[in-house]
Amino acid sequence: MTAFVHHFSFEFRRGLRDRNLLLMNYLFPLGFFALMGVLMTQVNPGFKETMVPAMVIFALLSSAVLALPGPLVAAREEGIYRSYRINGVPTISILVIPAVTTIFHMVLVAAVIVIAGPLLFGARMPVNGLGFGLTFVAIAVACTGLGVLIGVIASDSRAIVLWSQLIFLPSMILGGLMLPVSMLPATMSRIAWLLPSTQAMNAFNSLGLGLPATRPPLQSIAILFAGGLLAFALAIYLFKWDNRSDTHRGNPALALLALLPYVAGMILFAV
Repeated sequence: MTAFVHHFSFEFRRGLRDRNLLLMNYLFPLGFFALMGVLMTQVNPGFKETMVPAMVIFALLSSAVLALPGPLVAAREEGIYRSYRINGVPTISILVIPAVTTIFHMVLVAAVIVIAGPLLFGARMPVNGLGFGLTFVAIAVACTGLGVLIGVIASDSRAIVLWSQLIFLPSMILGGLMLPVSMLPATMSRIAWLLPSTQAMNAFNSLGLGLPATRPPLQSIAILFAGGLLAFALAIYLFKWDNRSDTHRGNPALALLALLPYVAGMILFAV
């Protein structure tokens, strides 16, 4: 337990001291939140209804999908995990502790968005704190699971950019953050349900804001948890300690199995 606390404390402080992590964890999502509050609410007043969950999801995507994989790949390239292996640090700690510290950072950012959104921009206030919190935990697990999985399978920093953007960009365009999924063409709307952001917006709208849901919100919660836990399990299985001497225990293409809960949801719960 002492080792866990020290590791957690180190990772949390690094998120505040490292310039890149500070940018992606705090400055980028909060800056984008302020920009959308000033511009988007003027262009589309209806955005105020879903601004709070949309910006919370954006912050999670920025921190977990864009920022989290980088330190994992850098540590492997620098041989840091070799010393961890020698000292008996388990794989699960190496992957879970950075994810947990990322979630703690995002709790702080989400609190700012939830408080400042209604006060500064007239955004809709969450009406059900328990439902909002449950959805936040679900999407946090889903996003950090994908983040650590990308960090495990990416061979270098360039690969991180590729894999991260394959999730981040579609989430921004199709995930319901800026535009309701119901306004997309039928084919694009169906594809959008493969994204964690779409499932999260569906659950946030119903459980957190009291708005109508496109699909049963608890199904979205279950899909997010299943996708996140599966991604963590695959990351642990595919983890390697060293770029030079070790190989993955399985083909990195197995990472695609993390999409199974979303595919199942798209097929089974289609409307």
